[in-house]
Amino acid sequence: MLKFSGTKMKALTAALLLMLAAGAAGCGGGDKKAAAPAAEKKYNVGIVQLVEHAALDAANKGFVDGLAKNGFKEGKNITFDRQNAQADQSNLQNIANRFVNNKVDLICAIATPSAQSVANATKDIPIVGTAITDYKAAKLVKDPAKPGTNVTGTTDMNPIKEQVELLLKVVPKAKNVGVIYCSSEVNSQLQVEILKKEAAAKGLTIKEATVSTVNDIQQAAHSLIGKVDALYIPTDNIMASAMPTLCKVTDEAKLAVICAEPGEVKAGGLITLGIDYYMLGEETGVMAAEILNGKAKPQDMAIRSQKEFKAVVNMKKAEQLGIKIPEELLKGAEVLK
Repeated sequence: MLKFSGTKMKALTAALLLMLAAGAAGCGGGDKKAAAPAAEKKYNVGIVQLVEHAALDAANKGFVDGLAKNGFKEGKNITFDRQNAQADQSNLQNIANRFVNNKVDLICAIATPSAQSVANATKDIPIVGTAITDYKAAKLVKDPAKPGTNVTGTTDMNPIKEQVELLLKVVPKAKNVGVIYCSSEVNSQLQVEILKKEAAAKGLTIKEATVSTVNDIQQAAHSLIGKVDALYIPTDNIMASAMPTLCKVTDEAKLAVICAEPGEVKAGGLITLGIDYYMLGEETGVMAAEILNGKAKPQDMAIRSQKEFKAVVNMKKAEQLGIKIPEELLKGAEVLK
């Protein structure tokens, strides 16, 4: 056995400790590299909007903000491919194919035709919809409570019963009510059927006029002048995108236009108790965040709806038409002057 002096033993021990420390550092470096967190994933999301008008624009903004509030911020970890179909079916198909070919992580479809186009193009990419009235009627889901497809989202079904009551408070002597809508929009057809039932319960008669494009609106409006005491406009994309065109006719006839949503009032209508599309879009963004986070899947996410509705009154239009708005309707309402 070799023997070392105290001094040599201390030197040897120090050398061994240095070697062990160096080895540990080398191993530790490798471990740290292996355990280093991966770079934050970046997501690509396609947004397809049917056409430009206040309600859909608000839903679009709300969607982006809803995602941002849940950690998905543009320029940081999410990129949006924003597309507007300008109410053209061939554009919708091209946009849907674009999203599929680019393998986006999620699609936001704003309005029923948009959702139908992307749902036909993919059964794999998650789709969240907004500004859609009835997902089942549009054949987007099997059951609103449990979609069973790659589609979920928020519904803009408006409180039609309350809107009929609103109409009677504004035009108490009304007997005949006109409604103008796009004949090819499933959402509008559904709303008009509900309107007929609610109107009949109040002793009102509904007179319909349909349009295919914005070019038909003036003729449709003229066809009802002199035959109706007020006009009701549902959440119809063609009508919402051309309210000033409609109001040129109705203003001249001193005819009150009761609207299904605030954007239509701000574009020239008289009054509404309806959906707040920004809030609806924001809730859709929350749902999208849950999907991207892996917390939920579209097929299991129930369609969500708005429970509180927004009253908006166009006082300038009321004065123009010579209509007195009851004080009870002004309480808590957004009043446009």
